[in-house]
Amino acid sequence: MMEPSATSIRPTHAPALDPRRWWVLALLCGAFFMVILDASIVFVALPSIGADLGFSEQGLQWVVSAYALTFGGLLLLGGRAADLLGRRRVFMAGVAVFATASLLCALAWSPAALLAARALQGIGAAVMTPTALSIISTTFPEGPERNKALGIWGMLGGLGATAGWLIGGPLVDGPGWEWIFLINLPLGLACLWIVRVHVAESLDPRAPRVDGLGLATLTGGLFLLVFALLLWREAVRRMEKRLID
Repeated sequence: MMEPSATSIRPTHAPALDPRRWWVLALLCGAFFMVILDASIVFVALPSIGADLGFSEQGLQWVVSAYALTFGGLLLLGGRAADLLGRRRVFMAGVAVFATASLLCALAWSPAALLAARALQGIGAAVMTPTALSIISTTFPEGPERNKALGIWGMLGGLGATAGWLIGGPLVDGPGWEWIFLINLPLGLACLWIVRVHVAESLDPRAPRVDGLGLATLTGGLFLLVFALLLWREAVRRMEKRLID
């Protein structure tokens, strides 16, 4: 019987894990917290925004809906861009768009200006969110550690939805409704710095070529679906108001 060679019994070592991965997770959690926070914190400020900028009752609801429409409608496009163009690059672009749009929201001088800035904010969020999930999948190995990272990421998102109601009130009553958007600026700058230092660029080499027509059709369909759900929610709200009155 042949003796096993030294090379055949040499132990295999798992690739070393990136020691920066928890910094990366902190970055992604902060970004997701910011995205979800901006979906909820606006509700608290709607009366003040409407009074300052002269919104109609129907138009005021679009301060929320403009963000939700572009966020939900462009999620697939954002994830696809990350796989093709580079996750780090696309994530940084999303954060930059989101932070810039937040500044424009705070400086809005009319209802149209605020709605346009909120739509731009949603585009940034649609780029950041799927890219963050992709970065987690490539940073943490499959198994318990990745599951733990995803659990922490999701928990911070839920905390952002709750924190919006807690943070929004003191900001609106104190410095003003503009600060519900301005608080995103230091968070955004911190995200850009951390991702530049601690996140390596990565692409998906197995990503198939872009089917432009298919991607446009899918994105357009998702966009229309989100739009229809927003209209349905508004119709239900109006019906409830009539019944109460």
